[in-house]
Amino acid sequence: MGCLHSTVTKQFPGHEDPVALASQTAFSVSEVEALFELFKNISSSVIDDGLISKEEFQLALFKNRKKENLFANRIFDLFDVKQKGVIDFGDFVRALNVFHPNAPQEEKIDFSFRLYDMDGTGFIERQEVKQMLITLLGESEMKLADETVEIILDKTFLEADLNQDGKIDKSEWHNFVDRNPSLLRIMTLSYLRDITTAFPSFVFHSEVDEVATQL
Repeated sequence: MGCLHSTVTKQFPGHEDPVALASQTAFSVSEVEALFELFKNISSSVIDDGLISKEEFQLALFKNRKKENLFANRIFDLFDVKQKGVIDFGDFVRALNVFHPNAPQEEKIDFSFRLYDMDGTGFIERQEVKQMLITLLGESEMKLADETVEIILDKTFLEADLNQDGKIDKSEWHNFVDRNPSLLRIMTLSYLRDITTAFPSFVFHSEVDEVATQL
């Protein structure tokens, strides 16, 4: 067994024991093992090196590795906790954990805040929301006039920016999401509860469409 684990670790840098990962996440051991099969497929789709590159990640998310996508880039950056430009298996499981139906709501809110806080200032600013909104609308192939986008932004900041300083802090975001729980739909991938019985394709399409219509 030890020899097998050593071989897997050499082939997949950052591979961790499924039992240990299960103890740290909402996944069972069998679910972690199923995620490893998914990880192997994604990490070998462009270069078979046991790690997921940004190109492979985008290909898995949107079946398109040629088109740059802000949403995919942001998700990748948040998964790449070691900031090495690649995702290893341990990071993959721990990051995916936030999308599990049984993951704490607080973790989902925090992840979604960091998703929009693109420059890492600790605040969500209007331009950041605008960039993400336009990206999500593009993915769902929805066309909105510039005036309509500005109206959506005005409404969002009127409701979320409680102290009216032109940016949304973590507390304000928490309150905003509490009043608009549909914003967290993208943070729950229901199939992760049944990953061993219904092996999914790793695609966020339907959730992206939902969020694009909720802001």
